[in-house]
Amino acid sequence: MTNYLDFEKPLAEIEGKASELRALARENEEMDVEAEASALDQKAAKLLTDLYVNLTPWRKCQVARHADRPHCQDYINALFTEFTPLAGDRNFADDHAVMGGLARFDDKPVVVIGHEKGNDTKSRIERNFGMARPEGYRKAIRLMDLADRFGLPIISLVDTPGAYPGKGAEERGQSEAIARSTEKCLQVKVPVISVIIGEGGSGGAVAFATANRVAMLEHSVYSVISPEGCASILWKDAEKMREAAEALRLTAQDLRELGVCDSIIEEPLGGAHRARDVAMQAVGGTLRTFLSELTPQSGDELVSNRRKKYLAIGSTGLAA
Repeated sequence: MTNYLDFEKPLAEIEGKASELRALARENEEMDVEAEASALDQKAAKLLTDLYVNLTPWRKCQVARHADRPHCQDYINALFTEFTPLAGDRNFADDHAVMGGLARFDDKPVVVIGHEKGNDTKSRIERNFGMARPEGYRKAIRLMDLADRFGLPIISLVDTPGAYPGKGAEERGQSEAIARSTEKCLQVKVPVISVIIGEGGSGGAVAFATANRVAMLEHSVYSVISPEGCASILWKDAEKMREAAEALRLTAQDLRELGVCDSIIEEPLGGAHRARDVAMQAVGGTLRTFLSELTPQSGDELVSNRRKKYLAIGSTGLAA
């Protein structure tokens, strides 16, 4: 069953009518509804194209947050083999919002790290909706150290509203853990590739995405704050999230122009949730391209180029 977003309600009505006609035909074999149902299919396809041809930033936020969008676990299952999860930060606990471990990509060993939001009520609560605590970032640091020691490329899959802002997280050094994770991304002498697969929220995303190459799915978003949070601060009204989304320039297209994102991965029409396998294989293709570009570089070159990339953001000659 398709979960429709608010702006997709007209589409839901048309696709629903087509499904109802075909259900009636299955119950009564004498009914011939295929011509009418096909006409509705064509109408739905045209409407879907019209809806997605020029999504507003706020609608992109909605698509990026879609409950059926592929998450980190889905990408690991689809693109990697021999995944061996590694748990815990060796200090406090294991954070289930962050998953990571050793795996093979195209039969080559890598370390993969990502935020996992969960896919039902129970798993979303267990995963804290993808909002990591300090132990999650410290686990990531441990995995990046492991990758650096054994010369393994690091692939991060970012999908988080932001780091968890709870009291316990702050007591255990949330901001320090995020800063250390970002620092570790800049220090490791192996290729670091990051893909924003849904939401890239604030420092919680930057801690995994300070990479040699950053790719974003076409309808993903990446921003210093959520539109709702921005609207609450600037206008004292979370309902102004549409205006905030416009002002934040958080879309993949905006960030490609600003030099934050290196590549935009095209999504299936209607978003990654409508053709999950197609979207995940597209991500796999981008990972292969980036790995082929970065693998020949020495450790010192990787570190130097990574630092130059981030120092150049916002400066003159950004396009270079």
